[in-house]
Order: sequence, then C-alpha cells, then structure tokens
Amino acid sequence: MSEPRRPKRFEPPESELTKPFWDATRERRLVLQWCNHCDEPVHYPREVCPRFMQAERLDWKPASGRGEVYAYSVMHRPGSPLMADRVPYVVALVTLDEGARLMTNIIGCEPAAVRVGMPVSVTWEELSDGRALPQFEPRASA
Repeated sequence: MSEPRRPKRFEPPESELTKPFWDATRERRLVLQWCNHCDEPVHYPREVCPRFMQAERLDWKPASGRGEVYAYSVMHRPGSPLMADRVPYVVALVTLDEGARLMTNIIGCEPAAVRVGMPVSVTWEELSDGRALPQFEPRASA
C-alpha cells in the first residue's frame, strides 16, 4: 500500500457539507450552492441560505469560473509553515460573475500586478488527496 502524499501547501479541510464542492474539484469543475427561493448563490457552503433560512432549498450548480478581484493582500510572511516557500503570495476575495465571493489566491502574475477589479479566471492546483484547489489567474478583459 502506498503512503499518502504529503501536502505541499495548506489544504482546506473537507466535511460532509463541503463534499459536493470538493468532489467537483476532482474533475476541475467549480460549483456553487444556489438558493432556490431567492435564486442567489451561497458561498461558503452552508446548510441554509443566509437570506431565507431555507435548508431544503439549496442545490449545487456549475459556476463560470470567471470574475474579478474584489480585495487582496500580498502575504510577505506565510500564514502557514506549508506556505513558506511561496512568499510573497496573494490572498484575494474574487467576486464571481454569479455574484458569490471566494477567498483564493491569485497566481500567474507578480503580486505587485494584482489590482482591485482585475478580471480573473479559475485555474487549479492539485492537492495531496486528489482534490483541486481553485485558484485564479489574470485574464484579458473582454
């Protein structure tokens, strides 16, 4: 039996609630919960819509993987020892075209090039357990 791969970065935990999100990432698909009552995305994954508290009315739907940087910070000191070899790196809130905001990293450009409003699209970083972490990279505005 082979030994599990050691994480090369901080890896978010998986739970029963987040399992559909993480299962989709294994196929490099970005999904969001949607409230069938208010027709709004819900992220981070929850048991109820934060606007209507309708637990039975949340479904998982595909997301475009496109958005823009809402806010960001350049990390010059790692938030975790597993991130030490990545400094400086960018932690950002990305507003997806669907309206949900995700906390993520911006990769594929120098940290000094990141700007609020910058158009980005999803890319993936493989995690040690086969999941993939959604990351975002700059895209040409169109």
